[in-house]
Formats: sequence, structure tokens, C-alpha cells
Amino acid sequence: MDKIRLLVADDHAIMRDGIRALVGLHEDIEIVGEAATGQEAIAKAQELMPDVIIMDIAMPGLDGLEATRRILKANPKAKVLVLSQYDDKEYIISP
Repeated sequence: MDKIRLLVADDHAIMRDGIRALVGLHEDIEIVGEAATGQEAIAKAQELMPDVIIMDIAMPGLDGLEATRRILKANPKAKVLVLSQYDDKEYIISP
């Protein structure tokens, strides 16, 4: 079975490091790239074509929600797992 190709997008290096450490425990998942901004996440997603993207909502410049919209428009097969510290529905439910 092929490994799941993962892109991690979060503006906090410590979060990316933590995710990398947890994912490293699983032999069937490979982190193929990291991004610190929404724009960088879009570029890396287009370049690396990951199967799954872990996306932070709040990032400088282009936020994770808009980055997710653009990534999925270009690659509808990608799966995005959105992480957030917010518990307000406005960050979860998109019009």
C-alpha cells in the first residue's frame, strides 16, 4: 500500500514540529511538505499534490479557509483537515 502523502500548513513552527513528531509514529504516512502561510500552502499543494492537508485556519496573509477553497478548486481529490483554536461556528461553517 502506498503511503498517505501529507502537507502540514500552520504558521507556528512548534505546531508543525508536533504534528511531524506524531505523524512520524505512523509508517503509512509521509510528510511531503510544510507551509507557514496560506499562499505557501497553495503553492506547495500544487507542487506536491498531497493526499491530505492539515490546515490551520488563522495564518498571516491569506487565511486557511480561503487557501483550502483555492486548493480544492485546483485539486478536488485532496482531503483537508482543518485545525483551529476557535470554537465559534463562523470559523467552521462556510457560506
